[in-house]
Amino acid sequence: MKAQRHAAILRLVREHSIPSQERLRALLVHSGFDVTQATLSRDMHELGLTKQQDEGGTLYYAAPPDELVPAPTLAGFLSSLLLRSDGVGPLLVLRTPSGGAGALAAALDREAWPEVLGTLAGDDTVLIVARSIPARRKLARRLADYAAPRH
Repeated sequence: MKAQRHAAILRLVREHSIPSQERLRALLVHSGFDVTQATLSRDMHELGLTKQQDEGGTLYYAAPPDELVPAPTLAGFLSSLLLRSDGVGPLLVLRTPSGGAGALAAALDREAWPEVLGTLAGDDTVLIVARSIPARRKLARRLADYAAPRH
């Protein structure tokens, strides 16, 4: 959910001139993310949002350039995105909450695991093509370990 919320925040500040946290929070609520002010403040800090001024002197929140936004790590949010997985042959299918597949696939791609030939993401499904059936089984175990809650 955090990765989805972060993506929504970045999209909103890139599409709208948002002068305040209250306005950003209202837009997030309208988009289906009911967040507290404290959570939103933390998200904004993590994303590196800054206040900028337009030609008329009005302040608004701006996102850093894409290359400066820290990429979420797989271990950092897999436990909240991976609902279940199943495989056949060299194919591993991961199910996520609606809207979570893209973030999960991007994080998997950044890992650059040698067993993975590639990923393909829809809205709530990620398809991983592994190099072999044993590689798919190894991936499934590794992902299950990453997704296990840490105590």
